[in-house]
Amino acid sequence: MTAQLLMIEDDTRLAQMVGEYLGQSGMQVAHCGDGGSGLAQLQSQGGAPLPDLVILDLMLPDMDGLDVCRRIRALPGPAARVPVLMLTAKGDPMDRIIGLELGADDYLPKPFEPRELLARIRAILRRREGGPAPAAQLMRFGTLEIDRDARTVTVAGQPAELTSYQFDLLVAMAERAGRVLTRDQIMEAVRGRELEAFDRSIDVHMGRIRAAIEQDAKNPRRILTVRGVGYVFAKQQD
Repeated sequence: MTAQLLMIEDDTRLAQMVGEYLGQSGMQVAHCGDGGSGLAQLQSQGGAPLPDLVILDLMLPDMDGLDVCRRIRALPGPAARVPVLMLTAKGDPMDRIIGLELGADDYLPKPFEPRELLARIRAILRRREGGPAPAAQLMRFGTLEIDRDARTVTVAGQPAELTSYQFDLLVAMAERAGRVLTRDQIMEAVRGRELEAFDRSIDVHMGRIRAAIEQDAKNPRRILTVRGVGYVFAKQQD
């Protein structure tokens, strides 16, 4: 099935080049030149399917790309869960961290190699589709329920909003409940890319997951930090 992408980018030449390159790999890219039109397209589907992924530039003429990401995550219904790959012109680690905190699934600094962009897109889509179905689709930990088939998380019956990548991180941790995992092991478990030594994106994602599933994110009981090592998903019930 052809992947449908939406690229929100004010550089028309770049958008055309990306569209042509991804088209060679069987992907279709719709282009919006500013944040407002991109958001409008996501909101007014008129029964048409949502894009499988949004490629979002950080620097836009009408609004900041971070604000666009924030508004996407605030949209009603499935539109809020569309994966977002953010393009950051400066490659500033702080821009990346803020983007992840706002709900971006991944980022790519400019200038970038088209092959890397394609690899990142495929990785996000692969995570979204999921792999072979495990024996038990529904995992329960006290009031926390993780449905791997529906790709939903609820706490005490209330939905917990997570990005596609954060859902996969949570599943990877829950499947290894009670085991202390390093950041590298966690990334490997979700087939993620290797990150630079200074990149703390896993920590950012863990903070977002805690905010979604913990009663008190500042005093977590489910996802615990093991200083100098990584994280552990606690087995104890609520």
